[in-house]
Amino acid sequence: MRSIFRTWRLALRAIKQHRMRSALTCLGIVIGIASVIAMMEVGKGTSYALQQAIANLGANMLQIDPGATSASGVSSGDGTALTLIPEDCEAILRECSSVRIAAPGVDFRMQVIYGNRNWAPKNILGTTPAYLVVRNWGLQEGEAFTDDDVLRSAAVCLIGQTPARQLFGKESPVGKEVLVHGVTLKIVGLLRHKGANMMGRDQDDFMIAPWTTVKFRLYGSKLRFSENAVMNNPSSSLGQVNTLNRVYPTQQLQLYSQQSVTQAADTPQLTRFTDIDDVYVSVNSPQEIPKAIAQIKEVLRRRHHLRDGEPDDFNIRNWTEMAELLGSTTTRMTELLLCVAVISLVVGGVGIMNIMLVSVTERTREIGLRMAVGARSRDILRQFLTEAVSLCLLGGIGGILLGRGVSYAVTALLEWPTVPSLLAVVVAVVVSATIGLTFGFYPAWKASRLDPIDALRYE
Repeated sequence: MRSIFRTWRLALRAIKQHRMRSALTCLGIVIGIASVIAMMEVGKGTSYALQQAIANLGANMLQIDPGATSASGVSSGDGTALTLIPEDCEAILRECSSVRIAAPGVDFRMQVIYGNRNWAPKNILGTTPAYLVVRNWGLQEGEAFTDDDVLRSAAVCLIGQTPARQLFGKESPVGKEVLVHGVTLKIVGLLRHKGANMMGRDQDDFMIAPWTTVKFRLYGSKLRFSENAVMNNPSSSLGQVNTLNRVYPTQQLQLYSQQSVTQAADTPQLTRFTDIDDVYVSVNSPQEIPKAIAQIKEVLRRRHHLRDGEPDDFNIRNWTEMAELLGSTTTRMTELLLCVAVISLVVGGVGIMNIMLVSVTERTREIGLRMAVGARSRDILRQFLTEAVSLCLLGGIGGILLGRGVSYAVTALLEWPTVPSLLAVVVAVVVSATIGLTFGFYPAWKASRLDPIDALRYE
């Protein structure tokens, strides 16, 4: 133990005698270790941010949209068909074992008015209380509407942080009433803050109400004004009048006069369809998402009476798949940057080997003198190896401090997420010691092989 302590003391004394050279030698290790720590912490921070984004989207969420309509060869795009109904949502929840919970959705956008203020949220969504579970979205204040509110089309709603701030300022919105498309809605709850999603869209610019309220009281976006069936028959006469004096055995008796085509065009009637715009699904676990997609397709194709070979009249979007793709891309970029950091470590190791070779040459007489007074080859080998390892450990300590400082600066100045990594510190210490042993061995071995007589003669 005493010999080991003496060896370390001699190594530190030799380093202290050449402070500038030792500092420049350690610089390569410092930069390499700092790069490794900074990259690992930034990479972990990015992964954590993606996990939070996935949690904000919802727990293993799938979104089902209607398909596209096509007329005369012209497609109107996804979501324009009327193919999803509330019973589809109930069937998915009932028949798909991989589905944990499901909620229907009806989209609507309209100005919300409170007193002399107004705001148009990005979306007013009609749904059920299950949607909050699917999206993992809690309430900051108040309470959610109930399934009974959905059944009776109650005039209640939940409001997001953005419209609450725009309409009420610092006041609590709970209990207040707002006007939406001529209908007064009572705010029963304030949604918790969610922030922007992965595409930069403000998730808090949102309003939620029972889907029956949005569909039948606010007029959902998929409602269509239906024209009288007579309008689809242009061959009918505009002046045709039904009278009782022209009754034939094959002619149906019309006791009352019917609307003409012109009258039907002037007075279109509103037809209320029971279709919905989306179905939001939460799967039991990420591993069951492919199974859930297959089960949902089988249920919807059977319910929509689609034959084999016919395309689906719906689309299933997997939000977690997008997040996993972004996560894998971030991981690959982090690994690439780590490779660059490792290269800088190797360069630093080469610098240490070069300086140690110079040190052996400069201290040839010292080596010969120590051998002459009884030092053995293994003692010389251990001394120079200890000096190399000491330089690397000092560089490792400096690299740890610099790497943590860089991570803190990235978070403070650039607002990028970083997560402190104990593994990065351990790896830094192990790598720095390994580099010292690897690149310091040859100079130490060369010093231990010197002949004492030739070393004493060296000028």
